Amino acid sequence: MKMSKKYTADEYILMINNALMSRLSVEPSGAGEAKMLEAMRYSVENGGKRIRPMLTLEFCRMCGGSVEAALPLACAIEFIHTYSLIHDDLPCMDDDDMRRGKPSSHIKFGEANALLAGDSLLTFAFQSAGEAEDIPADAVAKAVSLLARASGCAGMIAGQVQDLENENKAVAVDDLRSVDILKTGELIRCACQLGCIAAGADDNKLEAARVYAENLGIAFQIVDDILDVTSDEATLGKPVGSDAENCKNTYVSLLGLEEAKKIAAELTRKAIDALGVFGGESEFLVSLSKKLLSRNK
Repeated sequence: MKMSKKYTADEYILMINNALMSRLSVEPSGAGEAKMLEAMRYSVENGGKRIRPMLTLEFCRMCGGSVEAALPLACAIEFIHTYSLIHDDLPCMDDDDMRRGKPSSHIKFGEANALLAGDSLLTFAFQSAGEAEDIPADAVAKAVSLLARASGCAGMIAGQVQDLENENKAVAVDDLRSVDILKTGELIRCACQLGCIAAGADDNKLEAARVYAENLGIAFQIVDDILDVTSDEATLGKPVGSDAENCKNTYVSLLGLEEAKKIAAELTRKAIDALGVFGGESEFLVSLSKKLLSRNK
């Protein structure tokens, strides 16, 4: 199987940002659409690491598919991730006024418009996925179904519900793990498997992507929890200490900082081990996984 050219993280980010902005640069048909597009662009342009769309594109490449053909799916996963952050910052959720060093959407545009901007990004994601014209129609249908399940009430939203219900309660580590698998891990799993689907990968590679993503997703959330304790607002671009303030259960609060670090490192190792099926083609993801473990924001 011939692989497409390898990309650096910076090349992927440039490709993803160009595709995202191109899709959000449509001519509005009226004042309402113009306001929503402004709010949508505000949050999407506010950066982030673009990890999820990068995973989609790299898994597609490793499975022998066309990275360019998978771009609509990569955009879809980033639109959904961004919508989730807008809603997560709302007063009825985490009530965070800052996101990546800028005022949160509800501070900039008001709560109602922020809610609607999140809704718009969610629906826009499915429009983007449905417009993946260079992928077979049956693969697009499979991708859309996966995207809906991962982001819906059986996936990411279920994790958010459980997370909110666990506030001010004593929970076990296994309960916390189940929340993280849903709230963070499901969208990361979806991102990885979307790339496999776009490339027409076999079940063996889809399963490897699942195992990789499940371990990486939990590790990613644990590192987030660690940074909420060890970092500062200037570095993170958002307030720190919000987990403790909101009485949220985290690996740090349940097991302590050092044990949380050990678990994150072990999960990262398991994620990397799952990439063995891809052989030498997995170098990019091995490096990315290690960087995510040691990140400071």
